[in-house]
Amino acid sequence: MLEHTPDAENTPAFRAALGCFATGITLVTIATNQGPMGFAANSFASVSLDPPLVLWSPALASSRFAVFAEAQRYAIHVLRTDDAGMITRFMRGGAGFDGLAHDTNAEGVPILPDALARFDCAQHATHEGGDHLIIVGRVIRFAMTRGAPLVFAQGRYGRFAPED
Repeated sequence: MLEHTPDAENTPAFRAALGCFATGITLVTIATNQGPMGFAANSFASVSLDPPLVLWSPALASSRFAVFAEAQRYAIHVLRTDDAGMITRFMRGGAGFDGLAHDTNAEGVPILPDALARFDCAQHATHEGGDHLIIVGRVIRFAMTRGAPLVFAQGRYGRFAPED
């Protein structure tokens, strides 16, 4: 195993090392004055069961950073293996919610009916985290169904194949 120091020279190697950890893919949605908005993120984690807290971390450099950082209510959707198209839909220049069927929850936040799991959240706290903001949400309700999660590892999207 070759060791590196995480500095500007080794940024690509550091990113590759982080990519060895497989993550799920989520879509965070909010309601805005301009309509529903979504943000694809793999920086989702559980924080606490009591109280029920989760986190996600948008990049400060994102063009949609400010509106998501200020959102007091949002929904985090865990994507299914067949939801990979959602990632490009919600990237810069993507179609977003245009032509996408969705509902709204009791707080008016847009929700996707076919997500593998969904966490409706109220912003609980934010913390500086380098080039990202760590947003902690208190889960006010959640929903889930059966299926396989979309995963991201080593720069690629795929599926989890459990060992027998």
